[in-house]
Formats: sequence, structure tokens, C-alpha cells
Amino acid sequence: MKVIDTINQAKKTVFSFELLPPLKGNDVSRLHKTIESLTEFDPKYINITTHRDEIEFKELADGSIVKQTVRKRPGTVAIAADIQHKYGIPVVPHILCGGFTKSETEHVLIDLNFLGINNVLALRGDGLKNQHVFQPTENGHSNANELVKQIKDLGKGKYLDADLKNNKPLDFCIGVAGYPEKHFEAPNMEQDMLYLKQKVDEGADYIVTQMFFDNQVYYDFVDKCRAMGITVPIIPGIKPINLKNQLTVLPKIFSIDLPQELSKELTKCKNNDDARRVGTEWAIYQSKDLVARNVPSLHIYTYGISDNVSEIVKAAF
Repeated sequence: MKVIDTINQAKKTVFSFELLPPLKGNDVSRLHKTIESLTEFDPKYINITTHRDEIEFKELADGSIVKQTVRKRPGTVAIAADIQHKYGIPVVPHILCGGFTKSETEHVLIDLNFLGINNVLALRGDGLKNQHVFQPTENGHSNANELVKQIKDLGKGKYLDADLKNNKPLDFCIGVAGYPEKHFEAPNMEQDMLYLKQKVDEGADYIVTQMFFDNQVYYDFVDKCRAMGITVPIIPGIKPINLKNQLTVLPKIFSIDLPQELSKELTKCKNNDDARRVGTEWAIYQSKDLVARNVPSLHIYTYGISDNVSEIVKAAF
């Protein structure tokens, strides 16, 4: 089932979560354990992240430096198919601009269609680590609204090869990202909202937010979206804090604020176990409030850790 249909037909908030593919060289057993520990809470869909190739420089024994291309977490399409067919839970693989050509994107979407997967999350993705600003891949998309348009064009049977005949339309439900505290590259919140509206105008079916730790930030974001004519469902993304250093790491990486009360409690923590307890309690607090406000879905960024997610979902619902 498409995510948008699940949301529209639900009479109350549904539960969903996100997983990362395993690092290259590992198997999927840990992912299976995570999913199986959460199936009792009836997740309606599972997001699977996609990771682009990265450039690394390796020093050889003779002291010379070689440049190599690596993808640390391959296998998104295969894992998505495995999960959907093994557990019968719809999956939402991420589709990226960065690191992929338009042709590669089309091929991935064809593969997903053949596998019976009809949900995707369309993202620009990050640039390479050595890039100060995002640089699109040659013959790739510069931003997510272009990616959304390509996916919607496939829904009309419009492929990159204009000479194809009797084309089968590929009908996908498309989610996109929203940033309640502004994307770090946007010059201001107003411009970032315009970028978001472009994605919706191109055909996005729903929005899922970046993590936030103050629910009022999410509610204000929804109000801003509605005021500018964005009417699609807006799903809140929740990230339980698991490590003490996330007090400073998360704001730095994601350009978000932590409420004073949360940062005060994390500062008191003596170790990661203490921080994990604080983070779990804070996520429970957030989740209860969001569910009480009947948000479309409570979407949790698990990073493959499930025990505290089980506690959060059990408390929230």
C-alpha cells in the first residue's frame, strides 16, 4: 500500500521508522532483529536510507596516496525488497540526487517497480565530504524538486528515452523532506519554505521532517506550510538521543537547536547510559504529545537501535 493511502485511511496516528543498510561486509541479521522487535507495534511502513559513493584517500606502504571510491552502505534496493516480501510491511527506499545520474535513477525506479515497491522518499542528499557546497553529479539532478518531477514523469509513462513506445507508467507515492529549523544551506526560512513548496507543486504526496527536539517548532512549521498553501500531510521525524556527545554533534551536523531543559539534563550525564535514558524519556515526552495531537505518523529514526524505540512507541500509543 502507498504511504499516502495509509495515512489518509488511518483514523489515528500510525507508527513508522527508518533503518540504515548494514555496512559493507555485514549481513542483514541485525536489521531483521530490529524489525522483529518492532512488529508488535504494527509499523505501517519502513524507510531505508540510500548512501552515495564517497571519495577517500588511502596511504600505501610506500607512502604514496591513492584516491579510491567507496560505498560503505550498499544494497538499499535489495534490502527494501527483502523487508517488504519477508515481513509484508511496505518499504520506502530513499532516492538521492547526489551521486546518481538521471539514468541511474530511472533504472533504480524500474527495479523498484519490478519488485512491487511503490513508495520512495526523494532527497537531494549530501555533497561529498570535501565539497563546501553541494555539486550535482554530471547528468544528475541539482535539487529534489527536479528529482520529484522525474519520478512523476515516469508516472505518466515519460522515460528519459523519448523514442520508447508503449511505455508502462511507474506510479510511485513520493515523500520529500522538510526542515522545521531550516536547511543549513538555505539563506533564510522563507526561502527554504519556497523550496519545499516547489517539491510539493511538482507532485510530492507528503513531507517528513528532519529531527527536532521541541514540538512547538514542528507545530509552527506546519502552520507556516498551511499558510503558504502546502496541504499535504506533514510527518514529524523523531530521533532518540543515545550518546552523550550528541549534545553537541547533532546541532553541528543537522543545524538544529536542543531545548535548554534537554541540554541541561544531558550535560549532567556521566556516561552514554545516562544520556540514553535522558534521550529516551525526552522522546517519550515528544511522542506522547504528538500522538495526542493526532499527527499523521510518528516516524522514528532508529539508526538500527530498537530497544529504546520499543519503549517509546509503547508509551506513546
